[in-house]
Amino acid sequence: MALEPIHRPLPGPAQIISDISPVHVSNALIAFLFAASAPIAIVLNIGLKGGLTESDLSSWIFAAFVFNGVLGIVASIAYRQPLVFFWTIPGSVLVGPALTHLSFPEIIGAFLGTGVLLLILGLTGSVKKITSYLPMPIVMAMVAGVFLQFGLDWIQSLFDAPIIAGSMTAVFIILSINPRVAAKIPPMIAVLVVGILAVILTGSFDPDAEIAFELASPNFYVPEFSAAAMVELVVPLAVTVLAAQNAQGIAILTNRGFAPPINTITGACGAWSIFGGLFGSVSTCLTGPVNAILSSSDDKKGQYTAAICICLMAILFGIYAPTFTKFLLATPPAFIATLAGLALIRILQSAFVISFSGKFTFGALISFLVTLAGQPIFNIGAPFWGLVFGFIASWLLEKDDFKDG
Repeated sequence: MALEPIHRPLPGPAQIISDISPVHVSNALIAFLFAASAPIAIVLNIGLKGGLTESDLSSWIFAAFVFNGVLGIVASIAYRQPLVFFWTIPGSVLVGPALTHLSFPEIIGAFLGTGVLLLILGLTGSVKKITSYLPMPIVMAMVAGVFLQFGLDWIQSLFDAPIIAGSMTAVFIILSINPRVAAKIPPMIAVLVVGILAVILTGSFDPDAEIAFELASPNFYVPEFSAAAMVELVVPLAVTVLAAQNAQGIAILTNRGFAPPINTITGACGAWSIFGGLFGSVSTCLTGPVNAILSSSDDKKGQYTAAICICLMAILFGIYAPTFTKFLLATPPAFIATLAGLALIRILQSAFVISFSGKFTFGALISFLVTLAGQPIFNIGAPFWGLVFGFIASWLLEKDDFKDG
């Protein structure tokens, strides 16, 4: 096997306590608020449009936080660096169109298929070789095609609920203008706080019943393995994990002076994608923004403890997933749409820049248009065909880009 050796000796409880500091706890809290706000809004937005029940969404959130929280604690201690795992946001977005023509058990089957593929890539150490075949501009154009609707929903919310969406947008812009201010007050956390206040002040909070603390009782799903779901989702999901998420997290940690265990990360994402998928959660990935926040302090030696702190918070959050799910579902659609849109707007911008600023631009354009059209072929969703036709277009008309690459 190609898995990297763990960092020995492993730190014991006394060592972990001595390595932790108020800065690490603070960074963990900020990172947790980020992970528990906009990304969940994206999941709820997708699930509600796709016809998932409150029970389905609660189970998804439980598995995404509790199982990945356990993985993050184990990995961070084993390699003595912040290694926090959550779920692939681009992959979640891919599930949205699939829910319109595939059953949830079929999608669960694709989650498991993706997990098996990632596990094999991690154990064999062939991650870099496999991911090099598909040009990144074509991949990111597919991502842009899927993400665009979130940006449009955010703009529409400004007209549908101008007080809620407008106040959230204004705070995001004001705090994003000055990088120093944004570093001290993360814009998305401020957006969440202002949005909640706006919802309360406008009387838009409308729960179906009284919200009380309720422990999660996750669903166990029996997967269905259909050819349509496997073809449509497995490769695109794996690509989002490896290229859109893990690559970002690995690059951030490498830039911070760590040596992330790439094969172990990939294999762990595969194993946990199988496990979490059985309870309704989309594929596991190494998170970029969260690990960036955790590794932002000067004390590199103790940064793994910040990862432990956020993972403990995630586990507690997941245990009470039904409560938090009901809370978010009681907010108006504009609140969730704005939260999701603002969270993804920078990723959408980055996707366009990567897609159309260098090589493979024609293939990227075809990938974007095919994905945006949203037309399934042979009952296989548009994102998959965006990758296929984008690659074919570049192969036929941009051969020099392959030679130069």
